[in-house]
Amino acid sequence: MPSFRIASLASSGLARSFTTTARRLEIRDVSELPNRIVPNYKNSPTSSLLSLEWPSPPRNVLIVPKLYAPLVISSAVEFAKHIHSEYPNLHLIFEQRIASTIHDSLPFPIYSSDPTHFPTKIDLVATLGGDGTILRAASLFSLHASVPPILSFSMGTLGFLGEWKFEEYKRAWREVYMSGSRVGVSDLQGPHTQAATNGWNDGGNDAVGTREGWATIRGKNMGTTRASKILLRHRLKVGVYDENGANINAHLMPTSTAALTQPLHPVPPEIKELSNTGEPVVPDLHAINELVIHRGPNPHLAIVDVYVGNRFLTEAVADGILISTPTGSTAYSLSAGGTIIHPLTKTMLLTPICARTLSFRHLCLPLNKKVVLKVSKKNRGRELEVSIDGKRRAGVTIGMEIRVTGEVVGQVGDDDTWTGGVPCVIRSSGQGDEGDDDDGWVGGLNERLKFNYPVG
Repeated sequence: MPSFRIASLASSGLARSFTTTARRLEIRDVSELPNRIVPNYKNSPTSSLLSLEWPSPPRNVLIVPKLYAPLVISSAVEFAKHIHSEYPNLHLIFEQRIASTIHDSLPFPIYSSDPTHFPTKIDLVATLGGDGTILRAASLFSLHASVPPILSFSMGTLGFLGEWKFEEYKRAWREVYMSGSRVGVSDLQGPHTQAATNGWNDGGNDAVGTREGWATIRGKNMGTTRASKILLRHRLKVGVYDENGANINAHLMPTSTAALTQPLHPVPPEIKELSNTGEPVVPDLHAINELVIHRGPNPHLAIVDVYVGNRFLTEAVADGILISTPTGSTAYSLSAGGTIIHPLTKTMLLTPICARTLSFRHLCLPLNKKVVLKVSKKNRGRELEVSIDGKRRAGVTIGMEIRVTGEVVGQVGDDDTWTGGVPCVIRSSGQGDEGDDDDGWVGGLNERLKFNYPVG
């Protein structure tokens, strides 16, 4: 088209449609985004949970909806449109297969890539689905010690880990986004909203009052001291070793989205830790629920030597062995007869699966205790399956072993930066710091698991 024709169309206002349409349907690469903002977590004198405090507004948000669920995908589109329209400067990120499905439904660019870039780019994760969707999101960071906060909406089958109903998404997002911002604004339900004020000062070192970046955000009043509550869910650190004692984690499937026979590239940290000899340290795999060693399709029982704290415990003859976190105690371990453990308890649970002897019961062990599961020579060459958080990772044979210990969770230095664990945003009780930390967990036992539910 001649240049004068473009100028003529532009002057008449007709050129707008074809200059913006391509950008609306664009899927951009996550590598273009700014690096991740790491939040702070503060201890509370009145709560056993942590308080979330952003140093600046989160920018890069990963939305993880349940797979093969059209209604959930539609809800993800609704959620994405809302937060993009109400909260400026957000970049919305989706897994590749989700992005290719929904980008035509969104009137703005979205971001996607393979999971390699996620750990260094994602500020916050929002999941829409059940417990499996939360595990899928956490698995994207399974080789990393630092995981972004996870805001979960219960839209799955059981949803024991899901904190929020999707109908509450405006309030839920508001609370986590503004957490620690020190902003109080007028109610979003009113016909006229106002920009947040900048005049508040707590008298401490932060004399600027409202932190930079939140001053123009509109929405429901959070108060000037309210913060989202965070439960740091403990994980297991898992190392798989071959018969020569070499760690083979780097050759295993890295995410819970893998099919049984689908080899995926690992997602290691971009900055590798070096050992005393200068060799790269193979990162641990992390499990938020459990590690399982199982006989798989083999009809014979698995025979596994179990060591605790470098001492031989027992020769396990069973369908398999589970090592679970407190979070995983309400999953596979519960079905195998294991006890229920509160998620704040620093312990891990060793549970046999259909053991040959009735005297082999589950054990609660300190989180820092090392457990080794070694494939016995009595298996006569049979391969056993190793699964993490419900997805197969490897097959192990005679002489191979799995070493498991709890992940160290705590503060780094003297500041409020924490490492380890999976930070999950907990639904507030609406009573401020005076609310019960256990409200959601106890409710889950009663409502979803029907704990001690009367019969008849």
